[in-house]
Amino acid sequence: MRYQITGKQIDIGEALQTHVQTEMGEVFSKYAGRPTDANIVFSKSGHEYVCEAEVHLSTGLTAQAKGKATEIYAAFDGASEKMEKQLRRYKRRLKDHHKERSQPVELSDAGSYILASNSESEEHEPEGVSSMIVAEMETKIPELSVGEAVMQMEIADAPVLVFRNEGHSGINVVYRRDDGNIGWIDPRNAS
Repeated sequence: MRYQITGKQIDIGEALQTHVQTEMGEVFSKYAGRPTDANIVFSKSGHEYVCEAEVHLSTGLTAQAKGKATEIYAAFDGASEKMEKQLRRYKRRLKDHHKERSQPVELSDAGSYILASNSESEEHEPEGVSSMIVAEMETKIPELSVGEAVMQMEIADAPVLVFRNEGHSGINVVYRRDDGNIGWIDPRNAS
């Protein structure tokens, strides 16, 4: 497994890197099977340290967790505990989906954009333009079953997930509704 452990404008020592690799290795050996790579980023926000962890699993799914604390080790431990809880909750489903798949999840390239909110951009925009693009990024759209998409959204603790439905290769969306249920948008079934 490849680890990328970095700090945003803070120094990350060898002891912390060793601690991260040891702890994450234990979590993944218990719950996730074969993760391919992990990206752990430490930063400072005010008086707190923030640890953001993202792990790509061999099934093509991605697990994400974030921890905050006044000490850097405690911030990592918080993120690690959240990730372990997510993986423990989905351990059986992760292993079941991995057995059914002969190939890893296919990913399609897509553009991702951040738009300025209307209040910020109204004074700078010419007539007829509704939003200004603040940032452009590359993103990947996975090809998943609906069940895998819901699981991926839950693991990533995301409010929405866009995916390519492996049943018919159409673009679909799953999202968390205000009432706590999961919504699924499948334009193919629209009449």
